[in-house]
Parts: sequence; structure tokens; C-alpha cells
Amino acid sequence: MSFQVKSGYTPFTQESVVHFLVHHNFIDPSSPLLVKEIGDGNLNYVFHVQNKATEESWIVKQALPYAKVVGESWPLTLDRSRIESEALIQAHSLVPEFSPVVYLHDSEKAATVMEDLSSHTILRKGLIEGRVYPELARNVGTYLAHTLFFTSDYGLGSAKKKELAKRFSNPDLCGITESLVFSDPFYNAESNAFSDEIRPDVEILWEDQDFLNEVASLKHSFLTKGEALIHGDLHTGSLFVTEGSTKVIDPEFAFYGPAGFDVGAFIANITLSILSQEAHRTEEEKDGYLAYLFGVITEVWTVFDSTFRSLWDTHLSEDNRYSRGYLNTHLQSIFVDSIGFAGCKIIRRTIGLAHVEEIETITDPEVKLAVERRALTLGKKLILNRKNIDSIKYYIDTIKEGV
Repeated sequence: MSFQVKSGYTPFTQESVVHFLVHHNFIDPSSPLLVKEIGDGNLNYVFHVQNKATEESWIVKQALPYAKVVGESWPLTLDRSRIESEALIQAHSLVPEFSPVVYLHDSEKAATVMEDLSSHTILRKGLIEGRVYPELARNVGTYLAHTLFFTSDYGLGSAKKKELAKRFSNPDLCGITESLVFSDPFYNAESNAFSDEIRPDVEILWEDQDFLNEVASLKHSFLTKGEALIHGDLHTGSLFVTEGSTKVIDPEFAFYGPAGFDVGAFIANITLSILSQEAHRTEEEKDGYLAYLFGVITEVWTVFDSTFRSLWDTHLSEDNRYSRGYLNTHLQSIFVDSIGFAGCKIIRRTIGLAHVEEIETITDPEVKLAVERRALTLGKKLILNRKNIDSIKYYIDTIKEGV
């Protein structure tokens, strides 16, 4: 396969990103600058540019026409840069406190200039270090409720929702999710990555047809359930945090999909952090930090649930007034989807392409293998039992059985 790019597109270097900012009047050509490439993602270049004279700074993110993690054999549309920019702007219009400011998007260069969040830490790294973020769960729950309600039929109205959905057709990035989350981990795909020691456990999954049928059902929901404009990749590497601030970044996978996918992605990643605690904490530290992480999952759902209910009561669209009584059914559907999608995410991050740092940094091979086995067992249990897990407490109890 080959990739095609627009005339005028070239990948940025540290020198050309400065010319780009000068062209768009962010900086003067004579300004003393500090430029660093800081991106560690799989799909893009990210530059931090600071004017040393004024201390102003910017993040410039440019999409590549292929997946960095694979190479030029995996072409990707540059339009995902526009989608990410518009998704950030949409989120900022709803929850500005949880979304970085977008200053400019240049479609020709597939580049976006946005707020510098260098004062924040990537959540995944903070959790590995054992940090506590008191506002995290409340902020994430609020973000999810507002973004998922106000882009749905219930918060936006069906006509406006359909208009918005047109802007977020995202087949390339959805295709990645379809493959890496819902297909490849469940058969002997080339993209999978796991040790020989865990292969027998993996093959048991591949041979369980009842389990595979449930995965297929979840994939069908992902493909067909256009409930809201979802972030599409809401893991702990997609949040910048301080003790009092939470910013959601990287929504290039955004599209109209099932609301439970964002909720499930977040709780899956916290769950993976829980499963890996024995490798990152002393015995004295572990119980306290596990209690914090269990609390994060519980509070995210309870805040999401209560906030969504409040928004439903006060902002339900006129064309859905008749359906006021449907709220409990709708939230239960989101919850069940969240549990199933969390199971898929846990398995994908254990044996599929691109694992999580919490597990990959475990140096003791026996401990790592034990964590991976627990992750596979838990992921399978969540997928198979999602319709019976009827509360967030039940979800927490299910995790505790595997820790």
C-alpha cells in the first residue's frame, strides 16, 4: 500500500515548524526560541515551541500520512488532524475547563497549534509513580457526562446531531480500533504481541466460541451504535493532569459511536493500573493506592451517572420530551456497554499491538506473566458477564476477585 498527501504537505522539522509559526504570526522571525520534539505517540509529530523572551509557548501537533508504530506500509488519512482539532473545539465549547485551547488548524499542513500543557503530567505516568489526583474522577465523570449528553439526540436534537455527525466520519481511525480492539486479539493476527509463555492462555480465548460471539456482539455495537460524539481513545495517556486540573487530549479517533466506549476505555485503563500494582508498590503502599484507584473507577461512574441525569432533567431536547422515562434504560445500556468494552480493551492492551507501560515496565518475568494472565481472565469475565454486572460496586468486586 502507498499513501498520498496534499500538495504543500511535508513533515515538520524543528526548523520548519518555526517557519510555520512565523507564517501564522505566532512569533517574530527574530524571536529567541526553544524548540523540542516531544511526541511519543504512534501517529503524529508533536513539537513544543517556546519564545524565551516572552515565555509564551505552544504545542504544534502534525499528523503523519502513516502510522509511526508500523511505518509507511500502514497509510492513514491526514484528515484525522482536522477531526482532532474540531473534536477539541467541540469539547472546549462544552467543558472548557477539561479541554486545551485550539489556536489554529492548518488543513494543508495537517497541523494544529494548541495550548501548552507542560505544567501537567500524563496521567499514566503519574499513576505509575503512585501519585494521587483528588479531582481526577470528578473531572472525568463530568467531562464524559457533558460531552456524551450534549452531542447525543437527547441533548442536541436529532437534526443537529445528524449535521454534526457528518463532520466526524472517521473511517481510517475507526478501522484501527475495529482491528486492534475487536478483531486482531481474538485470532492469530500478525499485529498481536505476546510471549510464548502466555500463548496457551491466549489460545484458550481463541477457541471459546461463546466468548468470541460476545466479542462479535460488542464489535457490532461499536460499528452501528452512533449515540454520541465520542473521544474514541480515552486511555490514561490521553489525559494531562495536576492535583487540581484535568485536560483531555488526542481525540483524533473521535466519531459518532457508542457512549459506553469512552467510559469503558477509561475504566479499563485504571483497571490495568490496578492489576499491575504489585510490581510498582511496596506491600505497605499497595493497599492504600489500590483503594484510591478503586475509588477513581467508582467516582467516575457515579459522577457520570448523576451529572447525566441532571442534564437529562434540565436540557432534554424538545423532540425527545416524550422519552423522559427512558433515562434509566438508557444509562443501564451505557453501563453494560462500558463493562464489555472495558473487557475488550483490557485484552487488547495485554496481547494486541501497543501494550500499556504499567505492564511493559514490569521487570520480573514471573510477575509480569501473572499480571497478564489475570488481565486476560478478567477481560474475558467482563465480556461474558457484562449483562449481569449491574452496578459499579459489582464491577469493583469482580476486579478484586482477580487482584
